[in-house]
Amino acid sequence: MDLITRISENFSESAHLKLQSMDALARPIAAAAERMVQCLKNDGKIMSCGNGGSAADSQHFAAELVNRFERERPALAAIALTTDTSTLTSIANDYHFDQVFSKQVRALGHAGDVLLAISTSGNSRNVLEAIQAAHECQAGVVALTGRNGGKMAEVLRPSDIHICVPAQSTARIQEVHLLTLHCLCDAIDCLLLGVE
Repeated sequence: MDLITRISENFSESAHLKLQSMDALARPIAAAAERMVQCLKNDGKIMSCGNGGSAADSQHFAAELVNRFERERPALAAIALTTDTSTLTSIANDYHFDQVFSKQVRALGHAGDVLLAISTSGNSRNVLEAIQAAHECQAGVVALTGRNGGKMAEVLRPSDIHICVPAQSTARIQEVHLLTLHCLCDAIDCLLLGVE
């Protein structure tokens, strides 16, 4: 197979999965945006976490809220739990890498806050621990996963929101995760500012 054909197939697979996921994901994405806006209106904050590409997505999402997405608006309270290297490395060194997010949630999280927990497999132990910590401090959870949701699907409460991309490929799941995050940003702006 030549590279042009292979690249074309990647584009085709990505586009197909996005269209295939639209009906399944639109409702939980809308519910997540509503939950996040409720949190922000009540002076809460959105915390986000994930590993690798999901860490980058976590930071991307927080940046879009704190700064802006496509429209001018006041800054929104969001923090990526993946960015403070001193905190991350001290927790990993003194305790365990599984606790790098949960200790931050316990320190920063309050009732009514929202944790955006991102894992393509749904099995990231440190993200699972963060969900447990969010439950302890009565913060809401929005889980962004793929495949069958993994262990995260098992620990979510009925009040939590699960956005699960119906795919097996990590790359394709991450591509839909990025679209989902942009949909969340757009929906949050629409709910706060109205539709232009």
